This record gives sequence, structure tokens and C-alpha cells, in this order.
Amino acid sequence: MFTGIITDVGTIRTLERRGDLRARIGTAYDPEGIDLGASIACDGCCLTVVDRGRDDQGAWFDVDISAESVSKTAISDWAEGRGVNLERALKVGDELGGHIVSGHVDGVAHITAMQDEGDSTRYTFEVPEALARFIAPKGSVALDGTSLTVNEVGRTHFGVNLIPHTKTVTTWGAAKVGDKVNLEIDTLARYVARLQDWA
Repeated sequence: MFTGIITDVGTIRTLERRGDLRARIGTAYDPEGIDLGASIACDGCCLTVVDRGRDDQGAWFDVDISAESVSKTAISDWAEGRGVNLERALKVGDELGGHIVSGHVDGVAHITAMQDEGDSTRYTFEVPEALARFIAPKGSVALDGTSLTVNEVGRTHFGVNLIPHTKTVTTWGAAKVGDKVNLEIDTLARYVARLQDWA
């Protein structure tokens, strides 16, 4: 489980296609504090650490990514040198500053517009209709692993505002119209909708 509060922006150092996709991600995390088999949310995708270490470029960890995950997420757009939002798994007693995030991406949203509003920026996203019904005004979503509050909702679009701090400490400062982002709907919304299906 995660909170959607990004704690590091890593860099994709290498991508290697084996049976699965192996990614090496440079990080500020201490590799000695990362257990093999640990979960790290990478742009919102819960991925398992299969190796870690340090070299002359700094600390790094490796993850294996299945073809299913690549096909269903924005990982398909990853390239060497790209920044990646990172979050370590939640520990008992940690502050829950965002909302409960599983790291199981539901789909891909596309940035369709960006507009400055005061010091903040309004990002508008197009979302698959099947997922749009789970997104509510003032509800929570995780976008590329970042816990954000929804401001406006349409049939297949929604908007969020990002403050300068968020854009500085995540990859959002480099986002542009047309980008694909990983979308995870709020767990509560998922279960409420499921209960309604049975009503």
C-alpha cells in the first residue's frame, strides 16, 4: 500500500527486454535499506525490486515488468533518461498524507490541456469512459503515483490543479499536453460502485 506522496524522482538508467522488461532506476534511496522483493511504486505502478546496488553513477534498483503491465500502463512510453515518480511502501505508523493507493493501475489517462491559474496549473485529462464514473469532484485519484484532488468532472474528462511545490518535487513540472499518465481510481469509489451493482 502507498499514499500517493512522492518521496523521490528516480531516473530510468536502462531498459532491457528479456522475457519481461527489466528496468534499472537510479534513486536517492539507500540501496542497503531496500529489501529484495520490496515493493516500490514507480509512476504509480507497484513493482517488485529484484536487485539493487550502487555504482559510480549512484544508487539504483532493478524491477521486472510483465508484458501485461507494459500494455495496460504508460510504462509503454518509458525511455532511458526519463524521470519517474517513486514512493516506498507504507509502513505501520507512517503518516498518511495523501490517500490509500494500491499501486494497481486501472488505466491510462491523457493530458489534453494545461492552463496556469494563479501560481497553480490546471491539468485536464481524458479518461476511458469505463473509468470516468469512478471519478468525482473533490474525490481523490492517483496520477503517475501522485495523490491529487479532482476539481472538475465531465463525461470522459476531469481536471486537477497542481501547486508549484508538487510540480517541483515530482515529474509533473515536465509534463506536457499529449502525455499518457497512469491512473488509479480511489479504492473507496471502486467498492461503492461494486455495491451499487449488487443493489
